[in-house]
Amino acid sequence: MEDLPLVDQPPRERADAARNRALVLQAAWRLYNARGVEALTTDAVAQEAGVGKGTVYRRFRDKSGLVSALLDDKEKELQLAMISGPPPLGPDGPHDPPTAVARRTAFVHAYLDYVQSHLDLLLASETAAPGARYRLGVYQFWKTHLTMLFGDAYDPEFRAYTVLALLDAGLIQHLRTEGWSWERIRAGVEQEARR
Repeated sequence: MEDLPLVDQPPRERADAARNRALVLQAAWRLYNARGVEALTTDAVAQEAGVGKGTVYRRFRDKSGLVSALLDDKEKELQLAMISGPPPLGPDGPHDPPTAVARRTAFVHAYLDYVQSHLDLLLASETAAPGARYRLGVYQFWKTHLTMLFGDAYDPEFRAYTVLALLDAGLIQHLRTEGWSWERIRAGVEQEARR
């Protein structure tokens, strides 16, 4: 008899569905690495993965869903480092626990590394629909994390939103287009994280 899923667990994925998902994501990474985010069309990804267009559409719906799935693993890596990694990004270690300022600073630098590596994917994800960025579960995670780290501020949640606004892919793309270096962007965001 097959085990039933627990109430809070998502249903198990069929083996063929899991295999197809992996094929599609591997194909999408290959296309992205070769030709950028513009190459991530349903047709191109399906052809590269060797599956039907319907398989890609049913699983991801559109380019935004596919991009979100690609970013998901990278976001999980950052989340894991924040939850259980070494200080200062991770929680308190056994010796000399990092200050909230050190953890905020480590977060913005780690997040900017993530943005720098995946800016075009983040732009596609965050601008898929008005307010898309704020509806992402991972955005809520970042906000909650920063809110806790701004615990001494007058309004910790507002400070968290302020720092996250500076990490917006659209803003960073604009600054890069204006000629700002990554070093200048990092220094400015770090200054705000330290306040």
